[in-house]
Amino acid sequence: MIKEQIQELSHKIFNDVVANRRHLHTNPELSFHEQKTSAFVAGKLDELGLTYEKMADTGLVALIKGDLPSDKVVALRADMDALPIIEANDVPYKSQNVGVMHACGHDAHTSSLLGTARILTELKSQFAGTVKLIFQPAEEKLPGGASLMIKEGVLENPKPQAVLGQHVMPLIDAGKVGFRAGKYMASTDELYVTVKGKGGHGAQPQQNIDPVIITAHILTALQQVVSRFADPKSPSVLSFGKVIANGATNVIPNEVYLEGTFRTMDEQWRGEAHKRMKKMAEGIAESMGGSCDFNIMRGYPFLINEEVLTAATRGHAEDYLGKENVLDLDIWMAAEDFAYYSQVADSCFYRLGTRNESRGITSSVHTPTFDVEEDAFKISTGLMAYLAIKQLGN
Repeated sequence: MIKEQIQELSHKIFNDVVANRRHLHTNPELSFHEQKTSAFVAGKLDELGLTYEKMADTGLVALIKGDLPSDKVVALRADMDALPIIEANDVPYKSQNVGVMHACGHDAHTSSLLGTARILTELKSQFAGTVKLIFQPAEEKLPGGASLMIKEGVLENPKPQAVLGQHVMPLIDAGKVGFRAGKYMASTDELYVTVKGKGGHGAQPQQNIDPVIITAHILTALQQVVSRFADPKSPSVLSFGKVIANGATNVIPNEVYLEGTFRTMDEQWRGEAHKRMKKMAEGIAESMGGSCDFNIMRGYPFLINEEVLTAATRGHAEDYLGKENVLDLDIWMAAEDFAYYSQVADSCFYRLGTRNESRGITSSVHTPTFDVEEDAFKISTGLMAYLAIKQLGN
């Protein structure tokens, strides 16, 4: 059976997948600067005899056509960029690009998809249809590499009937995967706010228009956008993580600068919330004698896993791994630019467990101590190959 063949191949290539992952982890590159990573992936595709097309500068798209006749197409996506984080892990494959780190597992995604490509290439005589491999840049930075690749036609010629994405999850033990049908991840918007007043001596507040006090009122009032205007059944998050007043103990500054994020899972409410936040902040500042520049950088949409596709994909995963190794996921208010695919094509974005408490591999993504249990690669490559072949109707 093809399942057993895939499982055998996934174990056969395991050491190579680990080596590829460690190479990528050692040599991370930031969003929109993945030139060496792209060249590495291209070299591996060349070794498999696969032709590819470049998109979004550093992105790559390749096709694997089964020898049996079929017009069906499924796309598999991996992202390639790293984060501006100084790695704290003491491992042989520690980042050699100081200040840049694969702290979100994109090295695992890319090496896994390369492994999947190898499996599918060896088995192409046994399946019908076409698998489109998408190696995508810049998931971590707006406007998101997915949006650029879609604009450049990554979902055309041929058009996939489904797009599958696999992402590491340090909350799940290695050897297990997680699925959620329907709305799964939030939209994300970046907020950049400048509150302006009139600075002066802290001992003479009557002569000033204090932007620090104005900011305090704005920060408190804005939480009403979530607590009093949002539908309680629709998750929303409003957080500010950066506040710069840059005065002193006795100096009131002229302005205060803020940065924050707004996330939700309803596009209509998202637009309404933008208007409410802006109007409220500007109104409070004006009422207190100051002014406010409230700028919103619209980011990724919410991510939705198509119900029928996700149910089928989950069933195939249970067949491949056993039901006990396939878990339910809750909604997650983090964001992913895979959401762009999910907004225009039937999509399924699932989680690959990478946790190993006995080895201390438990750190969250986007932290300096993030790492993955590499035993996860024993299933990551074969599972995706199996899901693709089953989705093609084989």
